[in-house]
Amino acid sequence: MEEKKLDINSIIGFVLIFGILIFMFYQNQPTPEELEAQKAEQEQVEAEAKKVEEEAQKPTIKETQTINLNDSTAVAEYKSGVGAFGFSAVSDGTTKLENEVLYLEVSNKGGQIVEARMKNFVTYDSVPVYLVKDGNANFALNFTTSDNRVLNTADLYFEPSFSKSGDNHVLSMKAKVADNQFLEYRYEMKPNEYLVNFTVRSQGLNGVLNSSKPVTLEWELKGIRHSKSVRYENRYTRLTYNHEDGKISKLSENSDLDEETVEDVKWLSYRQHFFSSILATDDHLESAQLSSKNLVEEESKELHFTKEYNTKASLKLQGGELSQSMYWYYGPTDVKVLDDYKDLGLVDTIPFGWGIFGWINRYVFTPLYGFLSSFLPFGIAIIVMTILVRLAMSPVTYKSYLSQAKMKVLKPEIAEINEKYKDNAMKKQQETMKVYNKAGVSPMSGCVPALLQLPIFYALFMFFPTSFALRQKSFLWAQDLSSYDAIIEWTTNIPFISKFYGNHVSLFPILASIAIFFYMQMTTGQSMQMQQQPGMPNMKFIMYLSPIMMLFFFNNYASGLSLYYFISNLITIFIMLVIKNYILDEEKIHARIQENKKKPKKENKFQRKMREMMEQAEQQKNSGRR
Repeated sequence: MEEKKLDINSIIGFVLIFGILIFMFYQNQPTPEELEAQKAEQEQVEAEAKKVEEEAQKPTIKETQTINLNDSTAVAEYKSGVGAFGFSAVSDGTTKLENEVLYLEVSNKGGQIVEARMKNFVTYDSVPVYLVKDGNANFALNFTTSDNRVLNTADLYFEPSFSKSGDNHVLSMKAKVADNQFLEYRYEMKPNEYLVNFTVRSQGLNGVLNSSKPVTLEWELKGIRHSKSVRYENRYTRLTYNHEDGKISKLSENSDLDEETVEDVKWLSYRQHFFSSILATDDHLESAQLSSKNLVEEESKELHFTKEYNTKASLKLQGGELSQSMYWYYGPTDVKVLDDYKDLGLVDTIPFGWGIFGWINRYVFTPLYGFLSSFLPFGIAIIVMTILVRLAMSPVTYKSYLSQAKMKVLKPEIAEINEKYKDNAMKKQQETMKVYNKAGVSPMSGCVPALLQLPIFYALFMFFPTSFALRQKSFLWAQDLSSYDAIIEWTTNIPFISKFYGNHVSLFPILASIAIFFYMQMTTGQSMQMQQQPGMPNMKFIMYLSPIMMLFFFNNYASGLSLYYFISNLITIFIMLVIKNYILDEEKIHARIQENKKKPKKENKFQRKMREMMEQAEQQKNSGRR
């Protein structure tokens, strides 16, 4: 009775405490004025966070010294600060350098390119494609003079002079010490080319430059966004470089900051997915410090930049003078264009993939698609290429299905073994392998054809997202075969969904997922009906996982890739139905297996070793029971 009373008292106590807490919460709830203050404080915090994000997206390339050219005192101070280089005329302005495909502006301040625009390309929102604009890039030389002044050419004023050499336009920018003593940047642009000859040289400066101190080349650039999905574009935005006698290497595409010091550099490519800013040289750079900083954390329509690149390289003085022959390339990352510069090897800046995968992509799929798209609509060319690939792989598909048919014929015998030795996994495995060996069937033979298709799969996986030929080419509802084919879009960020799936629904990945589901049913359905062997993968799980992975992973990928997998799986299903209904005869397969069982089988070394190991394990297990 006392115990019951105690329980009642406890309950009353809890109710009272709860009531007191509710009363305290009510008494201490914020007033409307306090709620307004909290709201204003929250808005201020959000505004400050947005301001920080906007500041991070502004060009933060090293700022140069600015002077008021109308202020004679400021000009005099500038001339005094740069010493002998104060001889150059001080004037603002830029000089235009253009041909049919490329527009450049070169500034008197620093003598460097301050605008680089493609004439024949626009971004996803119809804005001209800029690689250099509004201070997102800086090119300069750091050097020490004989009177120990440390100067940066980005702070010096250069005098421009324009001329022609045949059909070529030549722009000479000179930072002068005297009329016949100067540091010169010489730009030479050819008709219809994205490659610009660029020479850095000095004349009469062997007594002006301090030869005991290094001359450092600095090149910085923030990659300007060009695509509607900044995360997808950023995945293929990367610093690539040629060094050590032709070795091609890359900095990380997703690391917050990746740095590397390399030697014997032939060219540096600041790739921005489908467009590249490349600095190449005939005389290799002896050493260079490279860095790549990732600026994209999540999908956003407000982000303007993808990565920030930085290079610092040493230049040699020869006889106290500077002479370096180089090239600027501002243009598309297109195999048709870059392949024209074989001497420089610029085509290697394209991410074809590594090893045999890259070879297949570069020498098979790229020219094949180029040929088909020369006379077919771009989407139809993908379908035709898919048909050709699947027909070429049909013998592999036949081998795979033949292996499945053999396994199906053996299913009753395997089921008997599973039932007979259901309590002895080792014996069950042993007897199963004996049946397979006598019948001349290998459980792994179905996996080999799949492995043979991996190089094709990976090569195509790299081809579609990086093929310039697909950029902004439409097909059916897909506006751009090199980007996702959204049929539904929303702006609200949904936790998990927005991060892993995106703020849109692409249709081709859905169709590809449905097709791969039916394909997996055909190829794994028989395996699922058989009792799961120990250590073997759960085929039912794989059958459902593959389409889901396709649905999520490819939602943000190139629609051309999803179109390929959709058509490819449809064709594969068709080929397998033809093989099943018109080519393979299960009764003949069964008869052939029975004949194989009658033939004496000679074990190879591996089979004998495996059998002996399993027998030893079985003996140890039995002895342990005794």
